[in-house]
Amino acid sequence: MKTIRIEPLFHRGKNQIKIEFEYNPELIHIVKQIEGRAWSKTHKCWYVENKLSSLRSIFQVFKGKAAIDSSRIFSNRSIIKGDKARAPERDDISKNYKSDKTNFIKKAIPSEYENLLRRKRYSPNTIKTYVSLFKDFRNFFQEKTLDSITEEDIRRYQDYLVTVRKVSTSTQNQAINAIKFYFEKVLRQPGRKYWVDRPIKEYKLPNVLSKEAINKILNAPSNVKHKCILVLIYSAGLRIGELVNLRKQDINFERRIITVRKGKGVKDRITILSEKALNILREYYKKHSPNYWVIEGPGRRRYSMESIRNVFKNALKKAGINGHYRVHDLRHSFATHLLENGTDLRYIQTLLGHRSSRTTEIYTHVSELTLQGIRSPLDIDM
Repeated sequence: MKTIRIEPLFHRGKNQIKIEFEYNPELIHIVKQIEGRAWSKTHKCWYVENKLSSLRSIFQVFKGKAAIDSSRIFSNRSIIKGDKARAPERDDISKNYKSDKTNFIKKAIPSEYENLLRRKRYSPNTIKTYVSLFKDFRNFFQEKTLDSITEEDIRRYQDYLVTVRKVSTSTQNQAINAIKFYFEKVLRQPGRKYWVDRPIKEYKLPNVLSKEAINKILNAPSNVKHKCILVLIYSAGLRIGELVNLRKQDINFERRIITVRKGKGVKDRITILSEKALNILREYYKKHSPNYWVIEGPGRRRYSMESIRNVFKNALKKAGINGHYRVHDLRHSFATHLLENGTDLRYIQTLLGHRSSRTTEIYTHVSELTLQGIRSPLDIDM
């Protein structure tokens, strides 16, 4: 059975439903039966106004004739077979979004939002995060247009994030930034700081693994590629995104340095390539012969961050390391162990790519040697 895809579309200043399928005269004849449908030369697709009656019409005309992929317009539907296709009942979309129900019609955000993020050269991860958070914000107000959202609405949305979703302060801050980007950058409105209630910044100490634990983790994988991944992250203090973006030409074997291109803050930096990491890297090159990326996946494509997380998770399990640790904790451990070995804090700051030395100074609070040099008053003779 043929498949059509429906998804939100912001077009001609309105929220529309995009109807997309591979060229097929029969499907074209069917889609023309939908009242109010139109063809967009810009998006090269059929579309209809995003409302309940339009959705019902789509399901009705394609019933028994095509499968409907509605995964992008409903949060919890995937593909609905044509013989079972039906328009959703009004109750399906009238549930209050604040109660975290997922049966509602998603509304699109202006394409200029993502386009401007790209033009301003935000990182792919930041673009993905901002777009996702702003879509969530936009769909919180099902019955409103973006232009009609007030400052009180924005505060109400923040209350929802804190009290209902119970998001972290980091996510709350990112949501605020995503909203501000729309009003201040896309609409070019002046800074509206008076309605932005920032959460109190959390001060969390980084998780640091002992040198013994690190040794167990790095030796856990039997696969040379997996071992190379973990060794490079720890030995050079790399972020997970920096490793997947590492190209072969960024490795200088003679000078034993790694050039990190467009790290956090779109900054280049140079970090160290340890002798042990160099040997493992050569072994990996010899066995897998990567073409462009240092770490490549199937089809010589760039390795995924999720795959790296799984490699780390499996290494923890195999090494018998208990506790809640992330791949990023290898970077924290790299910095802390450098400090304990006597490396100047300014050099560590450069290797990590921190803009401020205050960020790097947090590792002085978790250094074992620093703590061991302090005697408790209980141990001092009174």
